[in-house]
Amino acid sequence: MQELLSIREASRLATEQLKREISPSNISYLIQYGLVKKYGKDGSVLVNPDEVLNYYKSFKGRREIEWKKKLGSDLNWHLSFDHLREKDTTKHVHRLHPYKGKFIPQLVEYFLDDHTDEFKKHVYFKKGDVVLDPFAGSGTTLVQANELGMHAIGVDISVFNTMITNIKISKVDFNKLKNEIGRITGRFEKFISQRNNLYFENELLEELNIFNKKYFPSPEYKIQVRKGLINEKKYAGEKAEMFQPKFHELIKKYELQIKQDNDGTFLSKWYLKPVRDELEFLKERIYEIEDETIRKILMIVLSRTMRSTRATTHADLATLKAPVYKPYFCRKHRKICKPLFTSYNWWKRYTRDTYERLLTFDKLRSNTFQLAVQGDSRYIDIFEEVKKYNPDFYHLLKEKKIKGIFTSPPYVGLIDYHEQHAYAYEMFNLPRADELEIGPLYRGQGREARASYVEGVSQVLRNVKRFMQDNYDVFLVANDKYGLYPEIAEKAGMKIIQQFKRPVLNRTEKDKSAYAEIIFHLKEK
Repeated sequence: MQELLSIREASRLATEQLKREISPSNISYLIQYGLVKKYGKDGSVLVNPDEVLNYYKSFKGRREIEWKKKLGSDLNWHLSFDHLREKDTTKHVHRLHPYKGKFIPQLVEYFLDDHTDEFKKHVYFKKGDVVLDPFAGSGTTLVQANELGMHAIGVDISVFNTMITNIKISKVDFNKLKNEIGRITGRFEKFISQRNNLYFENELLEELNIFNKKYFPSPEYKIQVRKGLINEKKYAGEKAEMFQPKFHELIKKYELQIKQDNDGTFLSKWYLKPVRDELEFLKERIYEIEDETIRKILMIVLSRTMRSTRATTHADLATLKAPVYKPYFCRKHRKICKPLFTSYNWWKRYTRDTYERLLTFDKLRSNTFQLAVQGDSRYIDIFEEVKKYNPDFYHLLKEKKIKGIFTSPPYVGLIDYHEQHAYAYEMFNLPRADELEIGPLYRGQGREARASYVEGVSQVLRNVKRFMQDNYDVFLVANDKYGLYPEIAEKAGMKIIQQFKRPVLNRTEKDKSAYAEIIFHLKEK
């Protein structure tokens, strides 16, 4: 073992050897999250320089250095949460339903909790405070506020987003939920037993397994492609066509209708007929439930099932391109895959997963108020809306007012927030308000779209200020590549007093390139 060094000494050594600045705060980060061991006695903090150098030569360490090179040395790696596993960033109810554009719960915790460090030098919120998220999305801020013993209000223009959020924070009768899951699943199994699609899918899987072992053996096939011994595009296309006669033979055997008769709607275009029939059956059974909370929980489960059973390739599940009605070569799995002909396995998986996630959160929840309301944050009277649903929360709000905001406004021209859940809107006949979204994808990122975005976000801030305490704190998470937030702050009558620039590592998109966002800290001007 080399001689142990102080943090500052290790910083100088690492900077010299790696030819890249490694600050004392970088070393502190490694210690804080157990990435290098802390040594020393009597309050002194020492590190083994070999451990520090080995970290920065590892994948994670190289990534930190490369990202800082591309994105700037002001990148705050404390906010990378590089030490976390995916199961940590999607803990309990945070994975109740897929949602594009949400931040991880640990980012909310960092700013809401009572810790300080060399970057976060002040505590902004305390237990019992009221936190607002005027772009509530899927409710991450509200859930974390509950965990931290704070009250929270969320506002979102989307009816479906509001439903997701309220289900996450609702108190649940778990006996009722378990009984309803059992009742519906039992009837679903009886329904399926009278049909052929589950048997068809099982035999199709057997045939595909035999075919793929012969023509796409792993890892031999991938090695041959890498060596250039196989032209994958030509080979895979030929083999996909070779399998089609077997597919049609099974369709005839089980007398299965694959396509729906009408493709004029989202549901008729993106679901095979056997799956669509199952989903409709489940919906009708869910609508029979009298308890509103249980009914909406299972609507969310059904929606999650619907997302996973769309007739698309595995590679295009997040961004739909064209419906798939037959086996195809899968770019993700490098073999012949198939669309889904039954929703049964996903329904079973998601009912169990949802129950367990809700139960886990229930053991953590604090006795505080959280509520998401549907509305336009540019105009909504927050207190009056809360009064309609929870008079006790309303009286607390009138007395305390809102301490601050933690939110991520939509990024200009990036996502159509209603369209990402088009299947749920259509299945449950929910009203849409696409035209009221701020910065939607369909409006683009041109000058006019950016100007509209600035006015929209600043209008939200101006409106919600009237419900907040005088000494409020506002935190806005944004990738401000167009430099719009100084103008937004000015128009809102606020000033940016600090910026935290963080690397975004836990992205679900295919693009894993260096990417950063800024947390703007605003106060009254």
